[in-house]
Amino acid sequence: MAKSMVIRKSLITLFMLVLSILFLLPFVWMLSTSFKIEADVFKFPIQWIPEKWNAVNNYNEVWFGKYPFYIYYWNSIKVTVLTTLISVTVSALAAYGFSKVKFALGNFLFMVVLTTYMVPPQASLVPQFILFRKIGLFDSHLGLILLGSFSVLGTFMLRQFFLSIPNDFIEAAKIDGAGHWRIFWSIALPMVKPAIATYGILRFIWTWNDYQNPLIFIRTDKLLTIPLAMQKFTTINGEFYSLIMAAAVSAILPLVIVFIIGQKQVIEGIALGGVKG
Repeated sequence: MAKSMVIRKSLITLFMLVLSILFLLPFVWMLSTSFKIEADVFKFPIQWIPEKWNAVNNYNEVWFGKYPFYIYYWNSIKVTVLTTLISVTVSALAAYGFSKVKFALGNFLFMVVLTTYMVPPQASLVPQFILFRKIGLFDSHLGLILLGSFSVLGTFMLRQFFLSIPNDFIEAAKIDGAGHWRIFWSIALPMVKPAIATYGILRFIWTWNDYQNPLIFIRTDKLLTIPLAMQKFTTINGEFYSLIMAAAVSAILPLVIVFIIGQKQVIEGIALGGVKG
């Protein structure tokens, strides 16, 4: 019995290893292609390690060429970081309020908030467009930041984790004279830190990859974010796959770094959610 269990686990592990390699191959090809000269891109069999390296020229063209990525990188970093910070803060405060603060119509208001999630984002684009033009937020990074700073999904997700905190901790803090702000900051927030980190990483990824909102609300070239810059760069350099792959590697690099830094918290958040479920 024990031997068959070991064999089954080994086969599953081997299968998952092969599957992981298959998933990684496109990314490895992308990285390899970004280092090649254009003539070597479609050589067969594939040269995973380039014979002639052209990484300096490729990445120099991406970062400092006609569409300099360093400008668009700064735009995306500014919009993404500020959006993530504001969204995590607002969602955490709202989640704590809906889960641990008792007030009239609290559950009803939470249901009203949840119902707004049923409205497709595309349905509100025209009203948002008109409103932002009227109040002067059109074609500005502040407008993009405000669009992504309030999340029903983030509020719902974090509320479920705050509900898992025993009320005994809250009541004991109240007896000691702590107010809701002190309870939130010193007791509740540290207990759901993995969930906060998980949502923060997800919000960062969603905002960094957001194509629709910058496409609708940004018109000035120097204000473009990475997704729109990638589209323009691909249009201009459509026949140069080595340059396109260098741009793609540059575009996904922050996402890889953020996930590597926060993967421990993400795993803890998933585990905490699983235990709660």
